[in-house]
Amino acid sequence: MGLERLRQVRASFVADLKAAGSDSEAVEKLRVAYAGRKSGLLQELTGALRELPNEAKRDYGQALNELKKLVEKGLKQAKHGAASSAGSSVIDQVDVTLPGLAPLRGAEHPVHLVRRRIEEIFLRMGYDVESGPEIEDDWHNFEALNMPPDHPARDDQDTFYIPGGHVLRTHTSPVQARVMERKQPPIRIVVPGRVYRRDSDLRHSPMFHQIEGLVVDEGITVGNLKATLETFLHALFSDDVQVRLRPGYFPFTEPSAEVDISCIFCDMKGCGVCSGSGWIEILGSGMVDPRVFEAVGIDPERYTGFAFGLGLDRVAMLQYGIPDLRQLFAGDQRLTRQFE
Repeated sequence: MGLERLRQVRASFVADLKAAGSDSEAVEKLRVAYAGRKSGLLQELTGALRELPNEAKRDYGQALNELKKLVEKGLKQAKHGAASSAGSSVIDQVDVTLPGLAPLRGAEHPVHLVRRRIEEIFLRMGYDVESGPEIEDDWHNFEALNMPPDHPARDDQDTFYIPGGHVLRTHTSPVQARVMERKQPPIRIVVPGRVYRRDSDLRHSPMFHQIEGLVVDEGITVGNLKATLETFLHALFSDDVQVRLRPGYFPFTEPSAEVDISCIFCDMKGCGVCSGSGWIEILGSGMVDPRVFEAVGIDPERYTGFAFGLGLDRVAMLQYGIPDLRQLFAGDQRLTRQFE
C-alpha cells in the first residue's frame, strides 16, 4: 500500500506539472499542494513512514526520497519557465522607442550656496579656509577667547555641555585660537562651520552655521578692518549697499563693532525686514584683544589683527527671501528644488 501510494502521487504530480505549464499562479498552487510545509502531500507521505513495519521502511524511504527530488526539480524548472514567460510578456508590452524617465536631480542647499560664495570671495582676497572640531574643550571655546569662568555665555541655558568637560562649540572662533597656537603671523583665514546654542524660534536654531574671519600681522588697523568688510559686503550683495559700523561688545575683540548694511529690500525707505530703520545688522567685528594674543602665544606688542563673524543662515534668508529659519533644516524638497 505504501509504495503504491507513492507511485500514484508521482503520476499525479507529473500530470499536474504538465497542466500548470508556465502559469506562475498554477505553479505556486502546485508547490503548496505537494511541497507545502503544513499540508503538502510530501509531508503526509513522510509521516506515513513511521506507521510502516520495519521490513517495509527501507524500500518506502528510498522511493520517497526519489519522489522528493522529482518534485523539487520539477517545481524549480516550472518556476524558472513562469518567470521567463512573465519577463517576455512585460517586454512585449514596453514601447522601447519611448524616451526614458529622467532621474530626480539633487540641488545645493541655500546655506551651502552662500557658504561657497563667501569662501570664493575671500579666496580671491588671499585668505585660506580653515576648519576645526565641533566638540571643543573649555580652553579653546572660552578661556583662550577672553571669556572668564563667570561669563554669561558659559551658562547652561546658552551652551550644550557634554561629559568630560567639553562643549558643542558655540562659535567658530575656537578655530582661530587653534590656528594662532600653531602658526605665527601673518595669518589670513576664514572659518566656516556648524555651531550650537540653546536657542530656537523663527530666527534662531539650536544648530546653525557661521563663518568667521581673522587677520593678524604687523600694522593692522581699524581702517584695514573697515576696508575689508566693505569690499566683502559689496561683493556679496552689491556695490550700491551702504555699510556702517556701530560700537559693540565682544569678549575677544577691543574695540568691537556691529556692522549694518542698508536694507536690500526697501532701499532704506523702511520695511518689515529692517523694522522700518532702513538698516540690517549683518555681522560683528573688532580688533583682536591683546589678551587673546597672549593666551595663544603671539606677541601683542608686535602684532595686531582683526576678526569678524556672520551667520550663513541669516545671509541665506536675506538673499533668498526665506521668512523662517526652521525651513532651512526641515528637509522639505520644495525649498531645495528651487535651487536646481
